[in-house]
Amino acid sequence: MNSVTDGTWRRRNGVLAASLLAGLAWAQGAEAAGPTPVALASAGRFVILSTSGVANVPASKIVGNVATSPITGAADHLSCSEVTGQIISVDAAGPAPCNIVHPAILGQAINDMRTAYADAAGRTPATSELGAGNIGGMTLRPGVYSWSSSVTIPANVKLKGGPNDVWIFQIAQDLNIASGRAVALRGGARPKNIFWQVAGQVTMGTTARFEGIILAKTQIALQTGASINGRLYAQTAVTLEMNSVHQPH
Repeated sequence: MNSVTDGTWRRRNGVLAASLLAGLAWAQGAEAAGPTPVALASAGRFVILSTSGVANVPASKIVGNVATSPITGAADHLSCSEVTGQIISVDAAGPAPCNIVHPAILGQAINDMRTAYADAAGRTPATSELGAGNIGGMTLRPGVYSWSSSVTIPANVKLKGGPNDVWIFQIAQDLNIASGRAVALRGGARPKNIFWQVAGQVTMGTTARFEGIILAKTQIALQTGASINGRLYAQTAVTLEMNSVHQPH
């Protein structure tokens, strides 16, 4: 190869390399859409976390750790056989024989749960008052959504995005999912990146199927046969009726 040809080859390959690097940088920048995830810190150890107890009509199936604090462990009505994980309480009154007493861990987890709620509530929304609170039948892309009212899901909702995309839903009143309805994920979206910040009560109707992490200021109530891939964090109580709760991935 002569010097002219060699110089041309080097220039062309230099341009090609620069182009590939630019494309790679763009791809990395586009890898995640929407906001950054809400940090759960030590609360992330738990799939169910509440301050005033877990009511339960058996049998439920819980995959992940469960805790309630500062109320006594006697307010956790799940049995050991219903939980694949640990049950942690502030005292020895929690479900026997699997109850673990560790008030210090629970105190920090509750504080981190409240911090996560405030973080989600403080994000700047890109979309407000979508559907006047009725989002049934919609397909929602990653982003921060906000409502000053309650939100209802009377028909199936799809969340469409990649595995690193993030959704944050800010709801000033209640969240209600109709019986038999579902929040479904498309495009590789993952429940660990979906955050529902709800100032009021969350109610899932019978056999409803849900995805994401619920950060509730008040009660989370799952009716008979409802299921969730996600987490239930309530600053009051969680109530269950033969439900399935799986920690998200």
